Amino acid sequence: MTLMFLTGDGMRGGRLHHELRGAPLVAVTRTAARYRFYDVGGRYPALEPVPADGHAIAGEVYDVPLAVLRDHLLPAEPPELELGIAELADGAAALAMLLRQGLPRPAGLTDISGIGDWRAYRGIS
Repeated sequence: MTLMFLTGDGMRGGRLHHELRGAPLVAVTRTAARYRFYDVGGRYPALEPVPADGHAIAGEVYDVPLAVLRDHLLPAEPPELELGIAELADGAAALAMLLRQGLPRPAGLTDISGIGDWRAYRGIS
């Protein structure tokens, strides 16, 4: 079982959801309150772990086969994100796409941590 926490267009109804190739939804949940959440130029969200002043961010957890992750989901992700591990609200861990560290921050970052939900921020129900 490869649990993948999604916060953006890979979630149900999103333009990248088909890249999951039918992987089952395991949970609708939030992260632990250890993250900042950004809109990157109106194109996609970015989750960033922080040592302080973090928020709980909404998302969905899927059981994604490794081959689907490798061949479909990861290639669809923007280069400013990297695969990492997120802590969920219940203390469990899941893979997640995180803001890539060690590179210049992408242009057009808008902090949406206070909203903490990509769909709510974009006005999608």
